Amino acid sequence: MTRSRLLVALVLSLCCAAGATQSGDIEPKIPPGYTPQRGEDEQGLWLEVDDYEKRVRASALVIREPELNEYVRNAACRVAGDYCEDLRIYVIRNPGFNASMTPNGMMQVWTGLLLRVTSEDELAAVLGHELAHYTQLHTLDRLRRMRAVYTAGSLVDLGLLVLAGVTIPAGQMAATLDAMSFSREQEEEADLLGAQFMASSGYDPRAAAQVWEQIIDEEKKASAKRREPDIFSKTHPNPSDRVRALKQHVDSRYGDTSPSDAGRARHVAILNRYYMMLMEDQIDTNRFGRTAAMLERHKRIGVEPGLVAFFHGEMYLQRDQAGDIDRARKAFQQAIEHGAPPAQAYRNLAYLQFKRGETEEAMKNFGEYLRRAPEASDREMIEFYLEDNR
Repeated sequence: MTRSRLLVALVLSLCCAAGATQSGDIEPKIPPGYTPQRGEDEQGLWLEVDDYEKRVRASALVIREPELNEYVRNAACRVAGDYCEDLRIYVIRNPGFNASMTPNGMMQVWTGLLLRVTSEDELAAVLGHELAHYTQLHTLDRLRRMRAVYTAGSLVDLGLLVLAGVTIPAGQMAATLDAMSFSREQEEEADLLGAQFMASSGYDPRAAAQVWEQIIDEEKKASAKRREPDIFSKTHPNPSDRVRALKQHVDSRYGDTSPSDAGRARHVAILNRYYMMLMEDQIDTNRFGRTAAMLERHKRIGVEPGLVAFFHGEMYLQRDQAGDIDRARKAFQQAIEHGAPPAQAYRNLAYLQFKRGETEEAMKNFGEYLRRAPEASDREMIEFYLEDNR
């Protein structure tokens, strides 16, 4: 189903801030196992967020697949170190680029993030960024501002709207953007601490800048841009400025670090395993330029070529511009020739062949589709085509 890109990412940055030690490190403001202070408003805010978490836990949008959850949790816990036990991680089925944390340790990771990062190091960069906001109590500060804008009941409702990617009413937009954003100082502090978390856990801290370079590339290739930037753009620093600052800091502080080939391989394996679900959601956004940028990136990092070619075909069919039907036909044919294509590649190619009068070839591919997908929901219709053209 189509979901809007309503984003509330809590992502990390870079700075020389108060709290830095003589070695240049930033010390987290809370220890592992932190609980809210009694007698403070913090305790009440935690109760509200606990209520929100119960509803998130029961949401149909939460991905339950053990392998996918284990992959995300392992990356989060590795970068979190002693804070791992404080985290409760929910992988949310939403094609937007987002990860976030709440003051009580709930972390949400949207599936659109998994499509956009190209390695475990890059995933860890975003999760480490969120962890830094959490350990510096930035998320608590943000919740206080949100609480000042919204009533107790609507605070939870707002979180669920964001979770599902539902657009907030225009009259509430300005207040929402202000409440959701971190200050520039908080973003800078979070980037620096996030890089520390990555370096100390053996991840490549250069990956944070790489994530933002890919987001910039996707934005440039977007075929349709909104007149106004979305919530993510409004609540985060300029990506180009962020890339420059991150690169300068990492180069001066950590020197020449190396990404993990094993981390890239693990991420590609996860993409291959769940690619149909992840890319079907992206296709449903109707953002063709962004989808094309992702597919080219996935081809480059080694995602199964048959899967990438199939979704090129899906994108062309949905876009339906001049020449796209022929492009889709070639893409489905390439998916089949690459080997290990989804069964739908045979069905989609067969439909296009049938429309061109290539009946014999179409019937062969319809038959192959049913052989590969015996429980297909459209089986009766395909059998009708086969029977009618014997």
